[in-house]
Amino acid sequence: MNLHEQIKEYIATQPEPKRSDMQELHHIILELMPECKLWFIDGKDEKGQTVSNPNIGYGFRTIQYADGKTGDFYQIGISANTTGISVYILGIKDKKYLAQTYGQQLGKANVTGYCIKFRTLKDINKDILAKAIRDGIEQTSP
Repeated sequence: MNLHEQIKEYIATQPEPKRSDMQELHHIILELMPECKLWFIDGKDEKGQTVSNPNIGYGFRTIQYADGKTGDFYQIGISANTTGISVYILGIKDKKYLAQTYGQQLGKANVTGYCIKFRTLKDINKDILAKAIRDGIEQTSP
């Protein structure tokens, strides 16, 4: 199964309204990043054990680990969770930035240093979410 099929299947396996919300988010991010590298992480380790929720990634960045090694990863990610959806905006240096800049305007969302978590898209302001994603892309693009 190719990457696009994996992403399509992952979204299709979600219950409604999460499925429609994930599909809409996927399209919103692709509009913001039309030529981006896509990622799909199934959430399993090398032994096949589930270690995280599966997630879809968009974009490309090089991260540096504490031991000095580097690795490739995505800039923006989305994942279904037990109560809704998480949007990851990775690589912003100031861990208070997202919450301080967008937290009050987003609506019913929990905003941490790199994650915006909400139940459904109707609970949040999608224009503000798109603005936060665009901001994260700009801050983490070379």
